[in-house]
Amino acid sequence: MMPNSSPAEVVLQARNISKSFPGVRALDGVDLDVCAGRLTAVLGENGAGKSTLMNILAGVFPPDEGEIHLEGRRVQFANPRQAQLAGIAIIFQELNLVPTLSIAENIFLGREPVRRSGLIDYDRMHQQAAALLAELELRSDPRTQVSNLRVGQQQVVEIAKALSFNSRIIIMDEPTSALSELEVQHLFGLINRLKQQGVAIIYITHKLDELPHIADDIVVLRDGKRVGAGPFREFSTDQIVRMMVGREPTELYSRTRTQPGDVVLRAEHIVLPNPDMPGACLVDDVSFEVRAGEVLGIFGLMGAGRTELLETLFGLHADRATGSVCVRGKSVRLDSPTDAIAAGIALAPEDRKLAGLVLGMSVVENTSLPSLARLVRFGLIDHRAERALAQQFVGRLQIKTPSLDQAVLNLSGGTQQKVVLAKWLATNPTVLLLDEPTRGIDINAKREIYGLIDQLARAGLAIVVASSELPELMAVADRIMVMCEGRKTAEFARADATDEKIMHAALPKSN
Repeated sequence: MMPNSSPAEVVLQARNISKSFPGVRALDGVDLDVCAGRLTAVLGENGAGKSTLMNILAGVFPPDEGEIHLEGRRVQFANPRQAQLAGIAIIFQELNLVPTLSIAENIFLGREPVRRSGLIDYDRMHQQAAALLAELELRSDPRTQVSNLRVGQQQVVEIAKALSFNSRIIIMDEPTSALSELEVQHLFGLINRLKQQGVAIIYITHKLDELPHIADDIVVLRDGKRVGAGPFREFSTDQIVRMMVGREPTELYSRTRTQPGDVVLRAEHIVLPNPDMPGACLVDDVSFEVRAGEVLGIFGLMGAGRTELLETLFGLHADRATGSVCVRGKSVRLDSPTDAIAAGIALAPEDRKLAGLVLGMSVVENTSLPSLARLVRFGLIDHRAERALAQQFVGRLQIKTPSLDQAVLNLSGGTQQKVVLAKWLATNPTVLLLDEPTRGIDINAKREIYGLIDQLARAGLAIVVASSELPELMAVADRIMVMCEGRKTAEFARADATDEKIMHAALPKSN
């Protein structure tokens, strides 16, 4: 690992960093100081410029203006490899590992030690990988295939890979978004050990409650500009939120609760066997109902079966799932997503980039995808009707995009999530299933999504929100169903729900 360094030593300086993309001023004169042995949290809404700044520091693309100084010397990176070799590593929210390769092969990919014969020296590679894993307290064989690791373990492999470059600066982008509580605590312990070794960490997060455990300094961006910076201890949470969104935090979370109507969705005895563990179930005899105008929250820790339950209701596991589903009192067969859509069920999936959007396609193309059948005239897509449909939902959901033809790849996470919602609302669903609807989204975008959920519920939709964020469900749900290890373990009316009751029901019980 790194030698100890003075915590006050500035190892990275960015001055007057500016960057523009077509139609967007992503960064405007941003300054950043990063010190050895300290964690600098970079905060801001989606679209504030955080990812753009990190990509510039990591050599993904150059700034239009400004300078970067590394250990007192000006640097210009033509590509991420140059930044890596200079000691800057970045760990993206979507982990950048090859699932079919081993831990050791991922750590040293492209830099494998070789024998005199020119063949890879696997013994030495495994020894070096084992030493890194031991320092990071990951008790896994370096020969283990990465696909067999949990997400938290894969994250440690990414950190080991960064340290193998002798990185003095590690950038972490939303590192806890897919981790369990225990994995989060392990990561925080690891971060604090890295700081003690003199590693400088730049940490992007939307979870402000993480900061007291790890943050030393903060930098707040808004609309591409730096609007605040300093030691974390000098700022309250309310001050940080005000800097991020430009308004009082009390405006962020509110919901108008109304009397729900008739039962719209009834699911009974849903079972989904685990294909990898004979005799075990991902969803184990779960029954529930949702009424018109009601928001049902589903809470559970990682592995509880929330996602698998929603996917089953959307017809994604018809070959294995059993149980019955009724929509508006009528029994429906869900042999495919096509059947689910025809029955009035829509699913906004957990991973919007992998399963919710076609990133290279435009806003209008993504919005119209599930609705193309009714946009066809004489065998051809009616592009005028397609654009009118997209424009309707861009306006209704207040989607911020330079044009309908903008590729969704270039939109912020919060805006991408709105496009996912537009895509499914365009199908005129009766039941809307939302899986982690605000994952990786900033506070203001969360407020907007909550407002949309409220608006849709008041319009009579039956909505199911599956989330690992308990405050989110407490803000939007009328009832909260709790799952643990595939089973429904409790259900609470919002008035009766407390954090303690819900967490007690969500925790596995020892046999």
